[in-house]
Amino acid sequence: MTPNASPVQELNPLRTTWHITFGTHGARLHGDGRPTVDREHNRLGEAFIYDDGPRADAERGRLRGAVVVLPREVRVFIESVVPSLCERGGWTHRVCAAPDEEDHIHTLLDAPMKVHGKDIRKWLKRWLTEALSARFGKPVSGEWWAECGSTKAVKERAYLNNAYGYIERQRTTGRGAATD
Repeated sequence: MTPNASPVQELNPLRTTWHITFGTHGARLHGDGRPTVDREHNRLGEAFIYDDGPRADAERGRLRGAVVVLPREVRVFIESVVPSLCERGGWTHRVCAAPDEEDHIHTLLDAPMKVHGKDIRKWLKRWLTEALSARFGKPVSGEWWAECGSTKAVKERAYLNNAYGYIERQRTTGRGAATD
């Protein structure tokens, strides 16, 4: 392994590996010019949703308060607490990032095969909300997270290693660090 290279990841045949991503309330709206995916555009190789002014305006009109951004202190906290939330859920934490874009998180974890990523995402959001609100108070909107997110079962070693490296490079606290 070269310096700065991610450790090689292997799939656990007794568990399902999940790549879970979700964003903050109102920060990334479909059609606002930044790449997004929705239920109809969330497969490898499909085009992202970019500019669609009417769709972005409609989504903006449905927001329940201010857009939530994650300042550095909050992102560092998220990266430090997600491993314990994974332990609480009975999942094996691999890597988590709250990137500098300040509007989403990625996590890669292993879970029992009977547990679906959508359920894990629901619990991660709930437990992160509790931890964030206890530490920083509730956001003005009352909601930390956007409604949905992405849950992808990782079935191939190549995808696992690409996702791991991608997430690790985006960590606010640096590669492999738990805190600053």
